[in-house]
Amino acid sequence: MPELPEVEVVRRGLDRWVAGRTVERAEVLHPRAARRHEAGGADLAQRLRGRTITTASRRGKYLWLPLDGRDSALVAHLGMSGQLLVQPAETPDQTHLRARLAFTDGGRELRFVDQRTFGGLALDALVDDDTGGVVPASVAHIARDPLDPGFDDGEWVRRLRRRQTGLKRALLDQTLASGIGNIYADEALWRARLHWAAPTETIAPARARELLGHARDVMSSALAEGGTSFDALYVNVNGESGYFDRSLAAYGQADQPCPRCGRPIVREAFMNRSSYRCPQCQRTPRNAHR
Repeated sequence: MPELPEVEVVRRGLDRWVAGRTVERAEVLHPRAARRHEAGGADLAQRLRGRTITTASRRGKYLWLPLDGRDSALVAHLGMSGQLLVQPAETPDQTHLRARLAFTDGGRELRFVDQRTFGGLALDALVDDDTGGVVPASVAHIARDPLDPGFDDGEWVRRLRRRQTGLKRALLDQTLASGIGNIYADEALWRARLHWAAPTETIAPARARELLGHARDVMSSALAEGGTSFDALYVNVNGESGYFDRSLAAYGQADQPCPRCGRPIVREAFMNRSSYRCPQCQRTPRNAHR
């Protein structure tokens, strides 16, 4: 699933190519693409016609296009394989094209392509959240992300240390800090030399701040390289892949030598997925939360 850097790459592309444009025609070509819009695909398409996209916004992994009137936004859930592509109208339809927006200026279309149909589009009301931001109602419970200027490092550290869970589980908790997923959690923990099951309640404030700094740094580096692409499912709005996967030290590197000490990286079961670490640099604590 795309994490913060991948979603931010898409957001920047949308802000460049669709902000300020007015929808002339919208089509929802697969019912699952609008399953989060309770009134269905036909209603979503009808309500988008004539609306102007004002900008492109994001919080963590969540992406939306605020509309004129400042009362609602088109929320895009990318899921496992969703893509938002900006394409010339004459481009042949993609095999897994689920929805499209054509604009009054006759320029490039916005297309939603989703091979696995886990993602989707929905129109949602904009509300004030408890951090002073304006977000879709469905995103109001999501915390700010570490790259957000309004992110409060001290509050994150305090809330982290009040939990009684493992560090990686806390990093993935989108109500603590949004945008960090499996890839960048493993990379931040490797950089901090911390085991994924280390108990949050015992980590010193300085070490917690160090870990947060590594998470911020690794996501910033990934963003500079267009995100992480392991296959053709993650691309930017022009259909191009990111290449941060070449810089990964731990995630997906099972049996490869640790770039720091040379010991082989190990893969371990974690929450029905995998976690990667160096057994020398990230030793298992005695009181691990598994």
